[in-house]
Amino acid sequence: MRITCLNGWGGTLHDHLLPWLADAPPDILCLQEVVHSPDTEADWLTYRDGDHVLPQRANFFRDVCAAMPDHQAVFCPAARGVLWQGETAIPSFWGLATFVHRARPIIGQVQGFVHKDYAHDGYGEHPRSRSAHGVRVHDADLGRSVSVVHMHGLRDLAGKMDTPERAAQAARLRDMSRQMSRPGDLRVVCGDFNVLPDSETLEILRADGLTELVTAGGHDGTRTSHYTKPGKFADYMLVDDPDAVRRFDVVRAPEVSDHCPLELEL
Repeated sequence: MRITCLNGWGGTLHDHLLPWLADAPPDILCLQEVVHSPDTEADWLTYRDGDHVLPQRANFFRDVCAAMPDHQAVFCPAARGVLWQGETAIPSFWGLATFVHRARPIIGQVQGFVHKDYAHDGYGEHPRSRSAHGVRVHDADLGRSVSVVHMHGLRDLAGKMDTPERAAQAARLRDMSRQMSRPGDLRVVCGDFNVLPDSETLEILRADGLTELVTAGGHDGTRTSHYTKPGKFADYMLVDDPDAVRRFDVVRAPEVSDHCPLELEL
């Protein structure tokens, strides 16, 4: 089984990302920063937040579904705000999504919020609402079930330092993983956590018996050349049974986002 975790950057590099996914789709894709704007057929919209202006693939969720037609897809919105087509405001959902190959039976799911609650009338003030989603699938080759939970950790304008809010979201993520898992399952927890390697977030998850693979593998960051700020760590993947890991990698090429995909093979 191959599991990929990626912050998709709102589909900004979709011309690179979609062929990469279609060429060798993982069994499970955990995708953060997903845009879903069902009221428009436009290809591109613009996100505006003060001086922060970004192109967004208007129906990024639909695009990825089309690139992976053999996968079941679940979109989990964190907020409903607006993107812009020129000076026209277009309602748009923002959140994360999970894609599971149809050959992998989904035998459990969990969905909820790790920070705040659903923002139905605008994206809200920073730090904004953050959701998490998990699936439990059975792998006949492994002879066991695998539970995979991912989140997009809150973005604090002050930086990636430890805060009570980040500690609380880590505890909620841990509890969601516990809730869905059963004895004997292989547990995987992943996502764009928006924290540094020495964070309290990772300590909370390690204390629950999880091993973090990015830092354990000696990788020097998880951001691509499209990210020009200092501090190259954001994305993490943890497992509770390191002996089950056949391969783990931080994928450097092709660059499909300003984040590197994390790939786990069991």
